[in-house]
Amino acid sequence: MKDNMINNKKIFLCAICNIESGTCKEDCKFCTQSVKYKADIERYKRKSIEDIVQEAKQARENKAIGYCLVTAGKGLNDSRLEFVCEAAHAVKKLDLGLKIIACNGTATTDQLKELKKAGVDNYNHNLETSKAFYKTICTTHDWDERYQTCLNVHEAGLKLVCGGIFGLGESEKDRLSMINSIASLNPMNVPINFFHPNEALPLVKNSITKEKAFELIHIVRQMVPNAHKIMVAGGREITFNEDQYKVFDYGANSIVVGNYLTTEGKVASKDIEELEKRGYEIASSCYK
Repeated sequence: MKDNMINNKKIFLCAICNIESGTCKEDCKFCTQSVKYKADIERYKRKSIEDIVQEAKQARENKAIGYCLVTAGKGLNDSRLEFVCEAAHAVKKLDLGLKIIACNGTATTDQLKELKKAGVDNYNHNLETSKAFYKTICTTHDWDERYQTCLNVHEAGLKLVCGGIFGLGESEKDRLSMINSIASLNPMNVPINFFHPNEALPLVKNSITKEKAFELIHIVRQMVPNAHKIMVAGGREITFNEDQYKVFDYGANSIVVGNYLTTEGKVASKDIEELEKRGYEIASSCYK
């Protein structure tokens, strides 16, 4: 592996805004957003537009160039679509230089076109795992709906962000199958998540070692070579600990700064300090 290590010196930062939390009725076994598992998280129907705007300003101060508006739930309905459009429009008119990413579950082409009109640049919808393994972790909707939403993103003229989660109990075959499916969608960005256990969830362990996690990042980079960004997102801190900045040696060139959806991340200023100390350039815009 060492002979094939990649030297990414320009790093892209992204921030997440959880604008609707803990209200999902689906049964995804990896997700604390589900009401089914009663995880001890903050739950609310709508975050105020004022708070969303303030968090956008903070994200830009933390050198993020992507700002992701995330809602809990299977997908978009009329009410949720209207809310996300309002939030996107409010952030966009600030002219902060942020690319707005929406992550709102399954969506039709028409719904995605409405998001684009409101100022959304990219849509994030992860496949999560392989088609064969998906029914093991979710029974309330199927994998094909996820894949179709990704196709809809392209049809709507938005940039696709599509990745998944490692450490759900899947086999190596499942991992490669998921990566192949992601590659077939030709996403602009690929977020890689490592399962963060929570005692309330049916999945309480993640057996992936740090070494295996590095290997998986490398495999994603090799199998999805056209992706502009390979982002290490959820689970970065607990998976890699003191070696978390080595992810860039294995093909990643992007990370999430600040908190995640329902778990705390590293303080953004600490990430920035560590990146600069190691000689990385923090990108000031999304494209090369």
